[in-house]
Amino acid sequence: MGAKRVFDVLVTLLTAPVWGVLLAVVALVLLVFDRPPVLFRQTRPGLHGRPFQLLKFRTMSDSRDAAGALLPDADRISALGSFLRKSSLDELPELINVLKGEMSLVGPRPLLMEYLDRYTAEEMRRHDVPPGITGWAQVNGRNAISWDEKFALDLWYVDNHSIKLDIEILAKTLGQVVSREGISAEGHATMPKFGEEA
Repeated sequence: MGAKRVFDVLVTLLTAPVWGVLLAVVALVLLVFDRPPVLFRQTRPGLHGRPFQLLKFRTMSDSRDAAGALLPDADRISALGSFLRKSSLDELPELINVLKGEMSLVGPRPLLMEYLDRYTAEEMRRHDVPPGITGWAQVNGRNAISWDEKFALDLWYVDNHSIKLDIEILAKTLGQVVSREGISAEGHATMPKFGEEA
């Protein structure tokens, strides 16, 4: 087990009394004020592009238009879901992914499987380390920066990652969660899809 994995497991287990309670409270609130399922599961590419099931709290409905197509994200996010996203509480279940070894606390965010065919060989290098709950791109603009900027930051992390840098990123992430900066791109509920930017 590498140093990064040991760090992830130790930090996650040591903070479990805090995030475990939050996990239970958010799940209960969703059950009472929303409807099941509480969790959102989606296949994402992990280390070396291997697929895994990402866990998040559900923040959007499955509402569709008359033709059966999903409504835009902005129309499907509930008031409670919007709060969870702005507070980043929707990401809490990913700590289970960390304990399972599918994710790291820090690394490039796991994006959609459909993006794999769109990456250049250089951009694919973002999968040379485990995906993270937070990352260098997230503390340097999050969804308010372009895809090119995100990938450049991801690749910088791949080439320079260390336990010291992970601690720095985690500390900056806590500050960003409080300030709620960069949650969405301008004109979007979250971020435009890669390759479909306006």
